Amino acid sequence: MNGNEEKCTVGELTGDANKNTRWWDVTAEEDATAEKSLQEAAAVLAAGGTVAFPTETVYGLGADARNTEAVEAIFEAKGRPSDNPLIVHIAEMSQLEGLVAAVGETERRLMEAFWPGPLTLVLPVLNGAVSPRVTAGLSTVAVRMPAHDVALRLIAAAGCPVAAPSANRSGRPSPTLASHVGEDLTGRIDGIVDGGPTGVGVESTVIEVGRDGGITVLRPGGITAEQLARFTQAGVRLDAALQQPAAGGAEASPAAPRAPGMKYTHYAPKGVMRLVRGAAADKVAARIAAELGAAKARGEKTGVLAFDEHLPLYRADCVQSLGSEAELETAAHRLYAALRRFDECGVTCILAETCPETGLGAAVMNRLMKAAGHRVIEVD
Repeated sequence: MNGNEEKCTVGELTGDANKNTRWWDVTAEEDATAEKSLQEAAAVLAAGGTVAFPTETVYGLGADARNTEAVEAIFEAKGRPSDNPLIVHIAEMSQLEGLVAAVGETERRLMEAFWPGPLTLVLPVLNGAVSPRVTAGLSTVAVRMPAHDVALRLIAAAGCPVAAPSANRSGRPSPTLASHVGEDLTGRIDGIVDGGPTGVGVESTVIEVGRDGGITVLRPGGITAEQLARFTQAGVRLDAALQQPAAGGAEASPAAPRAPGMKYTHYAPKGVMRLVRGAAADKVAARIAAELGAAKARGEKTGVLAFDEHLPLYRADCVQSLGSEAELETAAHRLYAALRRFDECGVTCILAETCPETGLGAAVMNRLMKAAGHRVIEVD
């Protein structure tokens, strides 16, 4: 929601499309009132509607994964490419039985360790278990159990597996607040459950376990490769699409993506964003300063995305902090809100610092690269 919209506990928001979007605020309600709101939202999902809700990563846009018409409404609301598969969210382990054909020993150990949590597993789909739009024609389905009380209660009350990509217009920064959802999707979806700010800030890690027990990371996220390595002796590897992004950054591959977030440019602000990468922080800062000066000379409105240690070095119209370099959890949490802030300020030229691609830095850099369309300035 923006400053011109009136927030309400349960009401309607009118957008530029043809739906009246209901708003359920469960952030400060008594348990009985919050439960009533969640039951209403769950009834909308069960009836084939689209409802945005919080998870521990970002807000998701949910629909009954078995209902093709409902799933198609997700693609329409987001403007999402049809070959981009969706993650199915469940509230309890028993729901797996009706979704997947098999679960291996490594997958079960990972579920025990990280569910509920920001880990998505790609598993063989049970024939007819979900709409073919969910799997985008693949023989697998991506499944996770979110670590958020509101999400779990909503899914359980709806009584169905819930397909849910991030609740934003396709290509835009993912939403970490209900107000972000409202900005992008008011009038396009049936409802928004406001559960307050999300926690992790970047989406779940998506993995697939091979026959040898090795783990392939299809999308880095809230669970790191280092954490996953404890559960396999066959190693953790990055999918080739992550290691070799296409030149120019438009698409990772002409083939259909194997999991959400692999192919298309995502998370992008409206302004042109470039990453500046180098081993020496002072040289990176000098190059960013020079690029800012050139952009100002062109009459552009400038923005910088940087770590706290270097913020005093920059002069721009909008400077956004990623927190300390030593605490990448903060960078993950702040990233999407910062990208949206650039849009709010009308920034047309954005320069961003990078971080090492280890631990959670792999997920942060994955999102930064996609937000910048793989535009990188290398500094010697």
